[in-house]
Amino acid sequence: MHILVVEDELKMAKALREGLEADDYSVHVAHTGEEGFYLIQAEPFDLVILDVMLPGHDGFEILSTLRKRGIRTPVLLLTSRDAIEDRVRGLDTGADDYLVKPFAFPELLARLRVLLRRGKQPDEGERLRLADLEMDVAQRWVTRSGQPVELTPREFDLLRYLFVNHGRVVSREMLARDIWKETARQTPLDNVIDAQVARLRRKLDGQFERKLLHTVRGVGFVLREQDEA
Repeated sequence: MHILVVEDELKMAKALREGLEADDYSVHVAHTGEEGFYLIQAEPFDLVILDVMLPGHDGFEILSTLRKRGIRTPVLLLTSRDAIEDRVRGLDTGADDYLVKPFAFPELLARLRVLLRRGKQPDEGERLRLADLEMDVAQRWVTRSGQPVELTPREFDLLRYLFVNHGRVVSREMLARDIWKETARQTPLDNVIDAQVARLRRKLDGQFERKLLHTVRGVGFVLREQDEA
């Protein structure tokens, strides 16, 4: 995966490059907004890490111009500003995610993996399968061992998200952001998410010996066969 980092702070840029390359990403660094803007249009990147506080044109301006020109490359904004207004502005401008400095590098890597996976989600007409569980995205039906599973729209979206991330643990924060579309969790959704997952588990696994939807205590949820653990 080829990632562009647009960051004017030399120490931060160096740390990002070294950390990402250690995780086997190909990294190109731009130290100004103008250089980053040029590179995004000149080279095919899988993802852009864009600092907001850049000299000259800031990250918001650069992102807005890119989106107006139809460039849909996933963008993760980095900023030291934690105000809700700034987060909303970034997301409304076209950012795919927003991370406040200082941050833990494992969280940055996790967010990058999510954004990169989003670009590889299955086509709307694709059927998804795991063991005896089958999901038709276009027709919006689900079966287990050939028996129909009746799901609400929210449960269907939740199951599809778990399917896309099959074998990977999905955190409550990821579900809040990507399914419930909550970016600033002033009111925690953990109880709502847990209740929704519990209902989905009863429908998917309730009468079957082989369980597919699992809770990873203190981390989140994962869709997988038991022998994949």
